[in-house]
Amino acid sequence: MGKDLYENFASARHVFDEANEVLGFNLKGLIFNGTQSQLIQTENTQPAILTTSVAILRILESEYGFNIESACTFALGHSLGEYTALVATKALSLHDAIKLVRLRGESMTKTVSQLKVKTAMSALIVRQENLAEIEESIKGINSSLPEGELVELANVNSSFQAVISGTSNAVDFASGVLQSNHLAARALDLPVSAPFHCKLMQPAADMMRASLKNIKFNTPTIDVITNVTATPIKSSTEIPQLLEKQVTATVQWQKSIKYCKERDINTFIVIGPARVLANLLRKEYPLDRIRPLTTVKDIQLHSEELKIKQLNTL
Repeated sequence: MGKDLYENFASARHVFDEANEVLGFNLKGLIFNGTQSQLIQTENTQPAILTTSVAILRILESEYGFNIESACTFALGHSLGEYTALVATKALSLHDAIKLVRLRGESMTKTVSQLKVKTAMSALIVRQENLAEIEESIKGINSSLPEGELVELANVNSSFQAVISGTSNAVDFASGVLQSNHLAARALDLPVSAPFHCKLMQPAADMMRASLKNIKFNTPTIDVITNVTATPIKSSTEIPQLLEKQVTATVQWQKSIKYCKERDINTFIVIGPARVLANLLRKEYPLDRIRPLTTVKDIQLHSEELKIKQLNTL
């Protein structure tokens, strides 16, 4: 992941080297050569993804003259990706972002280690007309669970995909109920290290609070649509609270993209080490221009377009 970026562009090397310096260990080596078991540990995954994503952004800026203020209308990022959006819009420095996402991962790992129950997340294949009913159904299921069990809506990723999170028994039970009631076509357990975006992560959010308050946030240079509200951030002063709340709140990704679409956005540049979000967008909006940039080959493929066309959102 990201090794081709490092080998081909000095601007990318600066980002990976800065991450190593900030963290005080060889994150670069872990990203390029780490084992799967090391990389899926969320305290490693989060700075690795952020660093690789910002490396791609810096290549676009330094090599191809990409300027987010003139090229884009909105910036947004899914969960951890919101930190990349804040770096891209100069609301947060890369140095501080690396420290925060490492802490975010460590806090989540510590929280999971202190839980006395097994946890899980499950992706649901749904129909758009069922999303509101699914949300209400999960609330009803949660209120009927035994003490110590919890299930909540973690992500609404598109009109056809949602994710639930919580204790294993509750997630399994909710998946079964939703399928029995024909609200979900099927469910797929996700190989994750924590029950992200549910109340079980509240201790992690609490641990983030003090550090977030001590970070300098600036007004984004373009509107950043936040996961929590699916609307643009109104002021730099609300960013710490939104990032804290994001740890336990539902990622309102489908509503965030809908916000863009309602304002005539039809071109998306998707930066990061994977194509999951680009694939979701292509399935949801097959007529839109979706430009996933994950590798040097991707960047070269779209290099001329990046130079001459305005891209509406990140």
